[in-house]
Amino acid sequence: MKGKLIIFSAPSGAGKTTLVKAIMQTDLSFSFSVSATSRKPRENETDGVDYYFLSPEKFRDLISQDAFLEWEEVYENQFYGTLKSEVERIRNNGHHVVFDVDVVGGLNIKKKYGNEALALFVMPPSVEILTQRLTGRGTENDESLNKRLQKAQTELGFASQFDTIIINDNLDEAIAKTIITINDFISKS
Repeated sequence: MKGKLIIFSAPSGAGKTTLVKAIMQTDLSFSFSVSATSRKPRENETDGVDYYFLSPEKFRDLISQDAFLEWEEVYENQFYGTLKSEVERIRNNGHHVVFDVDVVGGLNIKKKYGNEALALFVMPPSVEILTQRLTGRGTENDESLNKRLQKAQTELGFASQFDTIIINDNLDEAIAKTIITINDFISKS
C-alpha cells in the first residue's frame, strides 16, 4: 500500500518544524521528505538530513529536468523545492510522507495529490508572538526579519485553503490536535 502525504505549512516562526519533529517521534510509519534548497546551511544543519543543499545553478538545472513536485524562488536566487524522486521512494516503501514546506508549496502538493494528502496550516497565536519567535532565533538581521514578516502576512491569508488549521499557542495542545487529525486522516484509507 502506498503511503499518504501529510503536509505542514506555515509562516516562518509559527512552529511547524517543532510540530513535525514531534510527529516524527510517534509510532506511525512516517518518513520525512527532505526538501532541496539553494540557501546556505545554517550552523546546525546537515546536507541530506535537514535539506539537500544545492547551488542556484544546480537547482535551476533540476527545474529544467522537471525533477520537482513543487518549487518556488522564495527570495532572489533562494529556491526551495520537493524532489519527485524523494516522495515516490518513501511512498513506495509504504511510509507516509511528511512535508515541512512553505504555504504555496503545500497548496501545490495538495492540489496534485487531492484526497491522498492532508494539508495542515500551522498558525501562530499572533503576529506579535511570531515576531518574538523570529527575533529569538538570533538568525535574522533587520532586513531578513522584515522580509519574513512581510511574507508571513501574505501567507496567513492562505490559511483557509488548508484542510486543517492548527493554532500553535500551547505546544502540547497543538501536538495532540495534530496527532488526532493525522490519525483520523490515515484511518480513512
